[in-house]
Amino acid sequence: MSLCVHTFLLSADGSSSVIGEILDRPEGVSDSAGPESWRTKVWGSQGMRSLDAKFFPVLADLSQPNGALIVMPDELPELFRECREVREFLSELIPADLDAAAAARLRSGILERLANVEIAAGRALGVGGGVLIW
Repeated sequence: MSLCVHTFLLSADGSSSVIGEILDRPEGVSDSAGPESWRTKVWGSQGMRSLDAKFFPVLADLSQPNGALIVMPDELPELFRECREVREFLSELIPADLDAAAAARLRSGILERLANVEIAAGRALGVGGGVLIW
């Protein structure tokens, strides 16, 4: 299994679910937020927590429905800030015991997935929706 990132519209029917329609990803855009193991190894890692990240560590909390992270429209600016901070302090997420090649692959993978999250968040801003990572 893999983690996916999507843009969603808010439910308009008054149901208890905040998520209405999940938008299809645009052609040529990836919806990957990393392999399932990244819930704890990257997004919920001690390094991520040391950055005082609010959103990404939620993915490691399996008590969340479907293990999902839901970012509401009013939280999008904070999600963008968190992505910038993760990028700035990326070395905090790379385990010291990795060899140089493995560290470079992980660094590249995290940057690629952060870009996917930012693309979904940008789409969400444009449609008044939110971001779902699950």
